[in-house]
Amino acid sequence: MRIRLLFLLLFLLLLPTLLHAQESVLISGRIVNEQGEAVEYVQVGVPKLGIGTISSLDGRFEIQVPTDTLEFHHVSYETGYYPVSGSEEDVLIVLKELELQPAVFIGGDTKEKYLLRPGTKVFGHGGVLVFEPKTGSTKGVEIGSVAKTKKPFLVQDIQFGIWQNSIPDCVVSVNIYRIEGKEEDFVNVLQKPIYVNVAESEKSQEFHIQPEGTVLLEPGQYFISFQIVDCNEKALESYLQTPESERDWSQMRLSTLLYFKSSYVRKAALGKMEHYPVNIGMVVKGLEYQ
Repeated sequence: MRIRLLFLLLFLLLLPTLLHAQESVLISGRIVNEQGEAVEYVQVGVPKLGIGTISSLDGRFEIQVPTDTLEFHHVSYETGYYPVSGSEEDVLIVLKELELQPAVFIGGDTKEKYLLRPGTKVFGHGGVLVFEPKTGSTKGVEIGSVAKTKKPFLVQDIQFGIWQNSIPDCVVSVNIYRIEGKEEDFVNVLQKPIYVNVAESEKSQEFHIQPEGTVLLEPGQYFISFQIVDCNEKALESYLQTPESERDWSQMRLSTLLYFKSSYVRKAALGKMEHYPVNIGMVVKGLEYQ
């Protein structure tokens, strides 16, 4: 009985601390580089808690988080950190540019090869994956396909298709991660972001992307991902303010066809990657070194 009373007393004493730790505060600000220029589309959040968002084109961000350490991730910059102790406005985050490694050239013969192909279409005619805002933005949702290479591979062309898009000013990013270790750590391998503007259209669109600079993949397993990073915020806000019963569900949505093949999905920026049985049919072509 005394032991139970002791545990109850300790719980009551710690309760205010536990509640405080769970409280969220609003942090907003701007992200710039060392020259004071805005850094676009930075992933902002607390990875261990699965909380994240993406900054705007002009580097501005706003996020609701517990009192913890905010992280700022961008492929061209070193990770930034900011300790959160309470609500703040106009926080200025300065990111340091990564020193780009010189391109590595490998001698020997090469042959053209597909590193990644789509699997079988879902339901034969193609199931559809829809990105649409429900209670918040579509930004941060990330999905892609897994590819393996046994030899060094030079990426030359990345392809994907959009079935329909009604999101105005839609921008997507394509990224490549190396999957390392049993814990499946996702390590970015790009030196510069790949951004693609997707026009509003009821017709399908096909995209062929040639990475800027040399993207040489060493033997291993990789995740090639697709993510919405921007849209017209005024249109999004207007859509979300409309009662659900009155919304036009054909608006503010992007659709892609689905294929059966191993994949991952991340439901929020800096959230945890989760295994997914289907993908959006991405294709990667290039040169394999013999």
